This record gives sequence, structure tokens and C-alpha cells, in this order.
Amino acid sequence: MNIKTHWWPLAALLIGSQSLAADNILDEIIVTADFRGRPVTEIPSSVTVMDAKFIKETAVQHFEELVNLVPNLNWSGDGNRARYFQIRGVGETSQYEGAPNPSIGFLIDDIDFSGIGTIATLFDMQSIEVLRGPQGSRYGANALGGLIYMRSIEPSAEQSGRVQIGVAGDNAFSVGAAFGGALNESASTTFRLSAHKHESDGFRSNTYLNSNDTNGRDESTIRARLRFSKSADFEANIAVMYSNIDNGYDAFALDNSYIMLSDKPGRDAQESIGTSVRLDWNAFGRGSLTSITAAANSDINFNYDADWGNDDSWGPITYDYETFNDRKRHTLSQEFRYATQHWLFGVYALSLTDELATLNLGNYYDPLYDYLSTLDYAFDSGYKATNMSLFGQYNNEINSDTQISAGLRIERRSTEYRDTEDLTADPSEILWGGEIGIVHDFTDSVATFASLSKGYKASGFNLGMVPDNIRFYGNEALWMVEIGIKTALLNQSLFLNASVFHQWRVDQQVRTSFQLTPGDPTTFDFATLNVDESRMLGVEAELSWALHRDWELYVNLGLLDGTFKKIPPNLGIDPLLGREQAHAPAYTLAGGIAYRSESGMFARVDVTAKDEFYFSASHDQKSNSYGLVNTRIGYENENWLVSLWGRNLFDREYAVRGFFFGNEPPDFPDTLYTRFGDPRQFGLTIEMKF
Repeated sequence: MNIKTHWWPLAALLIGSQSLAADNILDEIIVTADFRGRPVTEIPSSVTVMDAKFIKETAVQHFEELVNLVPNLNWSGDGNRARYFQIRGVGETSQYEGAPNPSIGFLIDDIDFSGIGTIATLFDMQSIEVLRGPQGSRYGANALGGLIYMRSIEPSAEQSGRVQIGVAGDNAFSVGAAFGGALNESASTTFRLSAHKHESDGFRSNTYLNSNDTNGRDESTIRARLRFSKSADFEANIAVMYSNIDNGYDAFALDNSYIMLSDKPGRDAQESIGTSVRLDWNAFGRGSLTSITAAANSDINFNYDADWGNDDSWGPITYDYETFNDRKRHTLSQEFRYATQHWLFGVYALSLTDELATLNLGNYYDPLYDYLSTLDYAFDSGYKATNMSLFGQYNNEINSDTQISAGLRIERRSTEYRDTEDLTADPSEILWGGEIGIVHDFTDSVATFASLSKGYKASGFNLGMVPDNIRFYGNEALWMVEIGIKTALLNQSLFLNASVFHQWRVDQQVRTSFQLTPGDPTTFDFATLNVDESRMLGVEAELSWALHRDWELYVNLGLLDGTFKKIPPNLGIDPLLGREQAHAPAYTLAGGIAYRSESGMFARVDVTAKDEFYFSASHDQKSNSYGLVNTRIGYENENWLVSLWGRNLFDREYAVRGFFFGNEPPDFPDTLYTRFGDPRQFGLTIEMKF
């Protein structure tokens, strides 16, 4: 592709329209997930920031609705809601067993929910930041491929609130309220409270049970924020959240449709309560001191009908299997960091416990061969991990136009694991990551950056009936070189951020699947192996343009070429050599145009497209490429908002997860089973503001 040839027409268009955009200035974007809260133009890496307005206009309920808008971001539909994410092809695709070592960090108001992102509801959310590439010095082992940071609306001294009601197809109904302001006359203490509930049927019809809600959604979230700032030298921020996601799970059909046949639909539920306390002393010696304390408890149930059918589906054969997973996770973390003008030093400690109880039940009887097989298998495991980290960062100006930064993190991870199969594992290791970057301003509106960074991921172990030589797997390192440009043109009305990156993974952890016993879907299992090396080359570009007082335009593009380069010959996965990574489409594209007039009328259209991608490293089955169109139109003034919206206007069928195995007796042929994303839906949202 000739980049210059494709970009010259756009450049000519921008130059010719400068007079139209002269008085329409876009706000400066601050990345709060960064140590120092720097503008996005000063950070030598790729970051996407979505503000409250964009979130509110482009999504309805959950973060999964925003994933396709971010370059090279994907998600795995291994549940009712998205909880596993992939950035540039890096990230888990299914529920973990044994050691919870996620590759993508996921934080909500500084509370760590990495690997359990089901609770990512959007009501009263202020911003979402997606940091692409390894975050070795900032977040450590749980952010090998990047970080997603969600921040709810902060308290302010101004008394304000809103009440929102929504109705939509799929028998959807939602109601929410938020309000806040000052608690005293001096406004030194401010608060924000919000609560929201969403219900819908889940876009599936179970004809066997004559039900439309076996995959239904029941999602409730309560948030509370408190800020205390008696002087300019000290500020305290407290966040508390409670989330109860009690969704059904009936998403896979034997004919890959929205018509289900299961007789025992499952459940995908997560109940979490978490809190964070952030204390900032802005005049502590010659610098500033920050303390962040966070804790969370989560109870997660993931249960499903493993055969996806019923007695009539399989008769005269009896074929009936169920799986129940009950997981409890507890986290407690503490971070201290001290920053001066050029230096930042910190310590971090995390205590994590993860308990899993699994129950598999099954009954198989073939009267033709008089063959009977029953299953009643219970499994319990307990995992504890302690992470201790030291980190530092240096920032300085070489001259008035050039800034450099460097960071380093050293982490010691100690773990204990026990289960009812008498497997014990106590790996401990020391890991390190970091980065060095440079930002150079060619002009006041054009800056370039270059960086070298290293991320890391801890080692782990495989459960179940796996050969001894793959029981344990080693840690992984991800190196990245990235160069890019960040521009603010046309009197600050147009922003263009673009970058080219090269990532290579050393001793990459690859999760593969297998089925031990044909005819028993509960023996469909996974194992993680180390692959010597893989490489990812890519391009990312984000353009946002306030092209007129009433019009805004954006285009986001991600290109990715990620392949396995070196594979040990004794692992039995040689076909992966030279193949693309799973859930790593070669392109992601998003674009939209929004209109908002002084009269209060507004409208927007958003289009996303995604290339085909492999579902797994275990087989060569792919999704189809697809494009989606969403829209919204409405009216807003100081007191009211009314909007009509539509998602997936052309009712495209698109797969978000796929399995390839035998699940249909008596011959159990290997078959691709896919789970579709949400079909077309129209809705109405009404909001009263006060």
C-alpha cells in the first residue's frame, strides 16, 4: 500500500477547509492512567481516550459496544458479556484455570478487575483510556499487551443530577439516576452517587423451553465518589462501587443461529464490590506523594449446558452434560509513589486469592451399542499470589522542543496453588519491564515520538490430564518498538495520531484446546504452551476533526500482521508456524460523523469494520469479515435529552467466538460452532437533568 498516495487527497482537503474549522477547537486530552496525568501529545506511545460525550453518544450499556471503535482492539465472546480483551493480538480468549495471569490490565476507578471485565457497564462514566502496547513499568505483569482504564464521573462543587429511562427491542428496559455536589459551604467536600439497572432478553429464542430470556441480561451498578480538598496541598478521593451482573448463558446453537435447543440453560454472573482510596500531597518536601489503596471481592458464576441440546435432540441416545463454575476472587493492593519535577519513585504490593469450585455432571447412553457412561466430577482449587514491585520513571527536556522519558519496574511474584487433584505449585520469580521514549516537537502543532518498551507476564501451570512435559510453562516477554506522529492542526480543530509498531514476543504463552474423550464435551480442555517467538507489525491512526461549528468527524484505523515465527518441534503445534495469532484481525476500521446544532438537535452515524480472524490457536477456523452501522438522533437542552438510536442497522450476523470440536452423537464429527454478537436493535432514551 502506498501511504503517501492514499493520504495526499486527505491533506489537500484539510488545507482547503481551514477557514471552516477556525472557531471550532477540540479540547486537550489528558491521559489519567499515566503516572503524571500528561496530555496525550506528550506520551510516547499509542493511547485512545473516549470522553463522556463520546461514550454517551456511541454506546448504550456496556464497554463491549465500544471495542470496535478502538484500533487493533478485539474481544472474545466466551460468556454473555465481554470480559476478555485482545490488544494487537495479545490477550486471553477464555476462562482461565489455575493461575489468573491476564495479559490485558482492566481497571475501574483504580480497582483491578483484570480478566473479569464482565462488570464494565457505562452509566455515569467520565472516560475510558486504552493504552496499547506493553505497560511494563506502569502496571507490570497484568498489562503485557496493554491496559484499559475506566473512570467514573468525578465529584464537583456544582449541584447537578440526571434521571434516565430507556426502552428498546429485545424487551429491554433500563433506569438510572445520578446526582452530586458540595457537602459544605466551602465546597471542600464533594460527592457523586449513581445507580443504574438494565434488563433485556438476550437476543436468543429457546424453542425447546418456549422461552426468549434464557440468555437474558440483568445488570445493576451502584457507584459512589467522595472528594475532600481542604487546601491546594492535599486531596483525598474515595470511590466505592457495587455491581451485580446476573445474566443467563444460552449463546451457542447446534446450527449456529439465534435459536437455542438447550434444556438446562446456564448463567454468566459476577457480583463485585470494590473500593479505592487515593491520597495526594502536592507539597511533600520538594515533590508530591500519592497513595492508592484498592480492594475488591468478586463472586463469579459461569455455568452452561455443555451439550447445547435436549432429550429430543439426541433421541434415542441419552446425551446430557452440564458444567458449573463458582469462582471467588479477593484483591488488596497498595501503591505509594513520590514525584519531583524529573523523577518518580514508587512501591506497589498486591495480594490476590482466587478460589474455584467446578462441578461436571453427565450421562451418555447409546442403546444401539448398549454403551453407558456417567460423569460426576467435582474439583476445587485455591490460588494465592503476592506481588511486590519497585518502579521508577525519569522525565526531562533535552531542549525546548524535545522531551525524554524512561521507566523501569522490578517485580517479585510469589504464588501458592493447591487443588483436589493433589497438584501443588509454588512458583516464585523476579520479572522486569520498562520503556524509554522521546517526544520531539517540530512545531507547536506537530510532534513525533519514538519508544522502546518491554512488558512481561508471569509463568504458570496447566491443570487436568496433560503430559508432564507441559505441566508447567515459563514466563513471557514482549518487546516493542514504536514511532509515531501526533498533530493538532487547523487552529486546534483537527487531531491526527498515527504510529507504526513492531512487537515481538519471546517464549509466548499460547493457549490451545483439546478434547480428551469423544462424546464427552466436559473433557474439552485447554493447555498453555511456550512458543519461542512471534512477531506483530502494525499501523494505527486516529483522526478527529471539528470540521464546522455543528459537525465533527472521526476515523480510526488499525492494521496488524502478527504471526508465529519459531515453535519448538516437540509440542505438536507445528501447523501454527507462519500463521496469524488468534483474535487478531488484519484490519479494524471505525468512522463516524456527528451533527449538533445550537437549537439542540443532534444526529450521528458510526460505521465499524473488521477483517476475519482465527478463533483459536488450536484449529484453523476463522470468523467472517463484517461491517456494522449504528446511529442516533435526538434533541437536548439544559433540562432534557431525548434520543432514538439503532445498533447493527443492517442486522449483520457476526461471530465473536468459535469452537471446533465434536459435540453431536453418535459420530461426533468436528464442527465449527460460533457465537454471534447482538443483532439489530432500536431504542429510545429519555433523560431529565437538574
